[in-house]
Amino acid sequence: MKRFVSVLLCVAVMSITLCFSVSAEGMPVEVRAKAAVLMDGTTGKVLMQMNENEKLYPASVTKIMSLLLVMEALDDNKIRLTDIVSTSPVAASKGGSQIWLKEGETMSVDDLLKATAVYSANDACTALGEYIAGSDEGFVMMMNERAQELGMKNTHFENCTGLDDDTENHLTSAYDIAIMSRELMKHELIKEYTTIWMDSLRDGKTELVNTNKLIRFYNGATGLKTGTTNKAGCCISATATRDGTSLIAVVMGADNSSDRFEGAKAMLNWGFANYTTLTPQIDKKLITDVNILMGEERVLTPQVPSATSVLIPKGREGDIVQSVELVAEVEAPVESNQTLGTVTVSLDGEVLGKYNLTAPHYVDRLSFFTVFCRMLSVICKK
Repeated sequence: MKRFVSVLLCVAVMSITLCFSVSAEGMPVEVRAKAAVLMDGTTGKVLMQMNENEKLYPASVTKIMSLLLVMEALDDNKIRLTDIVSTSPVAASKGGSQIWLKEGETMSVDDLLKATAVYSANDACTALGEYIAGSDEGFVMMMNERAQELGMKNTHFENCTGLDDDTENHLTSAYDIAIMSRELMKHELIKEYTTIWMDSLRDGKTELVNTNKLIRFYNGATGLKTGTTNKAGCCISATATRDGTSLIAVVMGADNSSDRFEGAKAMLNWGFANYTTLTPQIDKKLITDVNILMGEERVLTPQVPSATSVLIPKGREGDIVQSVELVAEVEAPVESNQTLGTVTVSLDGEVLGKYNLTAPHYVDRLSFFTVFCRMLSVICKK
């Protein structure tokens, strides 16, 4: 009887676990976590999602926003990789993952960036934030402002590290993490740091090993950031690129590190197996000339733009439809790059891209001299 009861309990537990794993709508793979998102890095299209807007603690995945602000500061020439940063008492006092910076110790932006991206060092991240904004508080304010600009509606940062022992409202969502991850990965420089597996600082005295195991073990991995605390559980934003397709897999609130990595891999594998990225070639045969009324030229051939990359299900390349809307005539003067129409690229009614057809150059309004010459030409032909 006891064996029978034990078997029933095991079956019940397995059934509950199975239901939890696969019942989420829109999730074709098993992800053992509180929330998850798979996003196309090129277009921002969400390919699968589970509790994507639920506000959760992100732990050190927070540092994606910190790294984004560092990249933008570098792009704007506000800071340089060779700049030397002095460690403040605030930065030196940070707990958790760290490289044990001492108050007054100096380190380059390059090394601090490496320590933050690879080892998730809280002291290094704080030092960078203070260097950019003047204070830790000022940097956090910048983080929240940037989050609003990016449309991260379920995000509020209380610090730049993700430490959450003393926080109640340091929250974000899987979808918002995907948004800021996509923005960060637009900066090619960050990959020089997020793809490092092992490195060192202080002339080899401080070893760094990437907290993201996928960098070593997953084909095409480009980043991005892990995070673990008691409140947050195990989290990751994993990025990878294969054959021109770039994907972002976010997992939040996994019970253990293995579930975090396995969930991210499952989403990435599914994405790469089912989708491909291509750049449509606009069919120039669909583009007709536009008549110009009262212009120095009689017709213009619209300028055909280069299409941007789109993500489609594999095997559907031949099903892409192009439709053209073009004015029959336009009155002079016509400005260079003036919009004359559009080309819409779609698949099954879903718009993949819309591109303007424009005037290749300026066309002035008809002058009296040109009118006279045209009339004379007509008379001579008669």
